[in-house]
Amino acid sequence: MAEPLFQIEDLHVTAEGHEILKGVDLTVGAGEVHALMGPNGSGKSTLANTLLGSPEYEVTAGRILFKGEDITDWDTDVRGKSGMFLAFQYPQEIAGVSVINFLRQALSARKGIDLSVLELRLSIMEWMERLDMDPSFADRYLNEGFSGGEKKRNEILQMAILEPEVAILDETDSGLDIDALKVVAKGVQEVRRDRPDLGVLAITHYQRLLDHLQPDVVHILVDGRVVDSGGPELAQRLEAEGYDAWKA
Repeated sequence: MAEPLFQIEDLHVTAEGHEILKGVDLTVGAGEVHALMGPNGSGKSTLANTLLGSPEYEVTAGRILFKGEDITDWDTDVRGKSGMFLAFQYPQEIAGVSVINFLRQALSARKGIDLSVLELRLSIMEWMERLDMDPSFADRYLNEGFSGGEKKRNEILQMAILEPEVAILDETDSGLDIDALKVVAKGVQEVRRDRPDLGVLAITHYQRLLDHLQPDVVHILVDGRVVDSGGPELAQRLEAEGYDAWKA
């Protein structure tokens, strides 16, 4: 049996002395889309930040496995180079660094090769067309003056260019109107069309993103634990009943 692409095993995490994750278990296989839903304060963003190695969060028990290897203690940059990608809820602005130069540096680190700007520009332009992005964005400073939807599209562009093996989408739908949401979801599906083995973990509040992403598995996180997992019908039940049905 093939090794799962990505596993979280009995993960306990504290921040500022408070335990936030209290034994999270979750497995994502190659080519699968998983959604993680939970109310405010349930630990969703803590999980996303822990998965990318944020130093503010301490893993006190359990482990994170990527392609069978224990990466719990790996630094953020090592995780990124190895093929993990995190789309942030609030992407950072980086003044003075253009989108194309940022991607060139990131891709060089990820692949260990020094791409020319011309080679990369051709690839970026193709993806910008597929993602309905204005080509002039390639030369703008990263996220500076971008709308919420533009920032999120830019994250999907990064995911397309960097070719990760697993993508963690941390509330990518946060603050988006329905049109921008559709564009972002379509972008994720475009990337998956090119890379059918990509594993996706989408952390979200909203059923509406899942209408477009069509996850294979939905997980419900309440008070630092995954309390239920199932198919897309679980998200529909959640929409109808709210989280009270899963709160002890």
